Amino acid sequence: MNRSTDRILTTHVGSLIRPDSVVEYLRAKQAGKPVDEAAHKATLAKEVAEVVRQQKEAGIDIPSDGEFGKGISWSQYVLERLSGFERRPFKSDGNLWRRGEDRTKFAAFYDDMDAKEGMATTLDSVCVGPISYTGQEAVQRDIDNMKKALASSGVAEGFLPVASPTSVIPDRRNEYYKNDDDLLQAIAEAMRTEYKMIVDSGLLVQLDDARFAVTWDRMLPGVNLPDYRKWLDRQVEVINYALQDVPEDRVRYHVCWGSWNGPHTSDIPIRDILDKIYAIKAGCYVIEGANPRHEHEWKVWGERKPPNSRVLATGVISHATNIVEHPELVAERITRIAKLIDREQVIAGTDCGFAQGPFYRRVHPSIMWAKFEAMAQGAALASKELWGK
Repeated sequence: MNRSTDRILTTHVGSLIRPDSVVEYLRAKQAGKPVDEAAHKATLAKEVAEVVRQQKEAGIDIPSDGEFGKGISWSQYVLERLSGFERRPFKSDGNLWRRGEDRTKFAAFYDDMDAKEGMATTLDSVCVGPISYTGQEAVQRDIDNMKKALASSGVAEGFLPVASPTSVIPDRRNEYYKNDDDLLQAIAEAMRTEYKMIVDSGLLVQLDDARFAVTWDRMLPGVNLPDYRKWLDRQVEVINYALQDVPEDRVRYHVCWGSWNGPHTSDIPIRDILDKIYAIKAGCYVIEGANPRHEHEWKVWGERKPPNSRVLATGVISHATNIVEHPELVAERITRIAKLIDREQVIAGTDCGFAQGPFYRRVHPSIMWAKFEAMAQGAALASKELWGK
């Protein structure tokens, strides 16, 4: 895993806005229409190569495939790669993804937002049988596309973002396993195949885990911090179990407080969970840091420094606002952390993905690329201050 040895490197969380040429195939598939699979595969390879080239041109040192190969969202895509699940219309107690303390306090705001954005899904995901990994062909396609794209663009290192076992198919229902913990363990066992295939190919794997921090809001007001930290202990155990055959220096672990553009007044402070994050066997922690609810927490890195073997890819630009950050602000966000810990442990990143699924985007594509360019410019300014060149 590359480190910022003579300048601040840049990366991002992974999910990028899909081009229309990819989206049209996915819309047809979801509508049950016939699709030319060979044409879809060729288009996907072409667009992954193009988006890696664009990332390099924008100044991104460690790119992803944009998650272009996923047919559903960042966490639901595994429905296409795991056995044991079926999808059904919501029951009367559905819409579980809409609960939470933040949504209770700002119900009128969320009603307005949901009316404009629509529902993420109208289907429940129900476990009805034994879980095993069946997506080898799909992940191998993603690996091949990414490796060819890196080679054609002359980029040394890249990553594929995947769902952490603890964030796979959120709000799923269990009708097969004895309890939800047994279901979680089965998911971890199955997802290990995906993680290992990616790393064995020479790429980095990034585990995306919004639930790690977001579940605090979901459990409020009936949870206290000691109990939540015990819940986190189990999440850490499951993640490390899924990674037990994967070298930690090939693993990135992403934590955010959810990616939606809302108040977030009930988010858990990072200082309350940071030791649990450090317990995860990953070489790089990719953590939100630019949004106004958490930006003040940069000071915690001086109080609780990451282990010397680990890298922090801190969010220095937001995915959730159309305002393009000034490069000098980006540089400030980088340098204040790099002066608290070893500068070689700091990589500039984004708070979250710019598109959590193929049909949804947080900003216009032109703004996404402008933000990447601002991050690269800010990283150059920070490098000049930190290395004197």
